[in-house]
Amino acid sequence: MSIRILIADDHHVVRKGLALFLQTQPDIEIVGEASNGQEAVRKVKELQPDLVVMDLSMPELDGIQATKQIKQEQPNVKVLILTSFSDQDHVIPALEAGAESYQLKESDPDELIVGIRNVINGQYQLSPKITAHLLNKLTQPVKKEPLLLDLLTKREREVLKEISSGKSNKEIAAALHITEKTVKTHVSNILSKLQVQDRTQAALYAVEHHV
Repeated sequence: MSIRILIADDHHVVRKGLALFLQTQPDIEIVGEASNGQEAVRKVKELQPDLVVMDLSMPELDGIQATKQIKQEQPNVKVLILTSFSDQDHVIPALEAGAESYQLKESDPDELIVGIRNVINGQYQLSPKITAHLLNKLTQPVKKEPLLLDLLTKREREVLKEISSGKSNKEIAAALHITEKTVKTHVSNILSKLQVQDRTQAALYAVEHHV
């Protein structure tokens, strides 16, 4: 069974060259191409590929936003980022948007093939250079007080700490001696200030930042 791939890149020559190379593989079928992020989102809906090979720097909608939209609308479609950017300001947002793989255009072509097959088989795949770069950044000291946490009041921090321990609103209210309605207000404010969608993400944020 072939791996159905959509290629999204604003450079025509890159798209065609990539398509020609990938089509040499017996288990890969190129079902479409897109020249910008908006077109990529639309063609994913139309063509239902197994995987999108996504560039980051594209007009109308960049690769990160396109990835986010695709993963929200078609969560089963895999996204492999193929770009020249190796810095964490591109890598981390791309992974947070839902990409399963991040590969560099300078990589060996055979590495790309391996990356595609690994992603289809359910494995996350990062370029070795990216992995080394991220590990280096992670070992560097970080600020003790991240900017978003500075937005929380003392009481909101207390509520966030209780959330991270898995307590319900009722349990938090009892622990902090406040009403359940007040807890709900605090939780809503916390989600907004930390820019997260739900309590689980808020709890993860709290754990990551040692609240």
